[in-house]
Parts: sequence; C-alpha cells; structure tokens
Amino acid sequence: MEYTVKKLATLAGVSTRTLRYYDEIGILKPARINSSGYRIYGLAEVNILQQIMFYRELGVELDCIKQILSSPSFDQTAALEEHLENLLSKRAQLNVLIENVRKTIATEEGRMKMTDKEKFEGFKDQLIEENEQKYGEEIRLKYGDATVDKSNNKLKNMTQNQYYQVEQLGAEVLSSINEAFKTGDPGSEIAQKAADLHRQWLSFYWDHYTKEAHAGLAQMYVEDERFTAYYDKENKGTAEFLKNAILIYTGQVKADE
Repeated sequence: MEYTVKKLATLAGVSTRTLRYYDEIGILKPARINSSGYRIYGLAEVNILQQIMFYRELGVELDCIKQILSSPSFDQTAALEEHLENLLSKRAQLNVLIENVRKTIATEEGRMKMTDKEKFEGFKDQLIEENEQKYGEEIRLKYGDATVDKSNNKLKNMTQNQYYQVEQLGAEVLSSINEAFKTGDPGSEIAQKAADLHRQWLSFYWDHYTKEAHAGLAQMYVEDERFTAYYDKENKGTAEFLKNAILIYTGQVKADE
C-alpha cells in the first residue's frame, strides 16, 4: 500500500510537517514523487518511520538515528529485538514507580509505613537504567563491568540525604563551570572549584577515586558527543573547558600549559 504525506502522517500520528522535515534532513525520503508533485511512501518507508519513532521514544537524537538507519550493517529484525528489550526495561521501571506511588499513598493514609530509602528506590533504579542505556557500553568498556556495577550498587544504597546531596552537587558543578567558562581560564580559582565539586560529585558514585580515572572521564566528555552536548547546553566549548580544568586539577597538565 502507498501513502501520501497526509495519509502517512495520520496513520503514524505525526504531523505532515514532521514528515517533510524528515525528508529535508534525509532520514526518511519518499519512495517517489508522483506526477502531481506529491510525496509517495511505500512499505519500506513505513518500516523506516516505525524505526525512527521507536528510537525517538527511547530518547535517541535524530542525527544518531540517521547514522544507525543508514549504516550498511543495519538489521531491522535485530533493531526490533533491541527496541523490545528497551521497552520491557522501561515498563519495568514504570512498574517500580507505580508501586512506589501506591506505597506512598498507603503511607499517607496510614495503611502502611514506608522507609526513606523505599521512597527513592524507583527514582534511583530509573536513573541507573537511563545511564546504562545512554552511556553503559562506553563506560563499561573504559572502566570494566565490576567498576560500573559497584557504582550502580552505591547509587542504589544511597540514603535520602545522600541522594539530595548528589543532586545538589550536580547542579553546582554545572553552574560553577558555566560561570568559570566566562573567565576563559581553566586554571582560575572558580574553574578549579568547579573541578573539585566534580570530584565530590563523583565520590557519590565511584567506589574508589583516582586522579587518573578523573582525568580519563574528563577526556571522554569531549570524545563522546552526548557528554559534550550535556555540558555545552549553555555555552559551546564548556565540555572542553571542564576537561582542561580537571586536567589541571588532577595534575595531568600545568595551569600555564
């Protein structure tokens, strides 16, 4: 069966503008243009759109999706199996959060008691799963399964106060490094303060801190576009600046180099 832009948009529950944009950026081209100038989509394009929507639901950026789908090694069946696994994982996360809400309601009504640790279980499990999906492969290759598993267990065992502290520290790292970025000097007092806050933040996750590992993580921030995009939200080049600040902080380079 073939579809015009309007019919395919209605079928998929997206806007016609979205499909036209996908055509413009080359992620979903129509099968052909008919004599009236309308874009026409066939089964192959329907399947590609389904894949795009699966990846988008999982939070993957369009440029990454384009690279995945255009790769000669792309296997649609394997991709669907991966989507299924990820969706089942998301369902499990939602089930934990739903149960968490139910327990909280029961606690408020006096039907049960809930420990402070239980109140945050669902959120911590969700954070671990999100980190695994986004960065798990790279982090495990760099630091090994044992180190990552220890980090995840440390997060799961955080108290309410520790969880609050790590959230606050994460926000402080971002605000400090963005403020330091304005100086242009990664060796400045405020930049080094940001690097130290980053070390404190890591201590909540890492079983054992080393300057070498800290510097290695900083290098990953500029080598992996996802990390770079996170730190470059306010100012382009912040990830590079943070890396340089951490390299100075850890003694890998001198402040005047």
